[in-house]
Amino acid sequence: MSATRTPRPRRPRGAAESLGSIVLGFEAIIAFLAGLVIYGLDALPGGIEPWWGVVAGTVLAVLMVITAGLLRHRWAIALGWALQVVVALGALLVPALLLVALIFGGMWAYATIKGASLDRRNARLAAEVEQRNGD
Repeated sequence: MSATRTPRPRRPRGAAESLGSIVLGFEAIIAFLAGLVIYGLDALPGGIEPWWGVVAGTVLAVLMVITAGLLRHRWAIALGWALQVVVALGALLVPALLLVALIFGGMWAYATIKGASLDRRNARLAAEVEQRNGD
């Protein structure tokens, strides 16, 4: 005897959440690789073991993946901006990371700002349709 369960409907995701999670997902890979670069170039200041670069890159990558899953909350958007600042600060150790920070920071800005604009527009259009059908 098998009980058939109806699947729970999926929560609708907005454009800002979808685009932001894509950006953070790909940036997590780059953050881990940046940690390997910091390790390989021995770019950390004297007295700090080089393997801490790998640890920092891994922690940053994990934080990005977790944040990508929490983007339905407004505070997670702010956390994503903070993570962009951390990536930019990595340019103090490896100047090439400034290019990474500019590219992914620009994509993050587009995802959050334009995504929120699309979400507002879609909500307005859905409300107009609902209002017309309610007459």
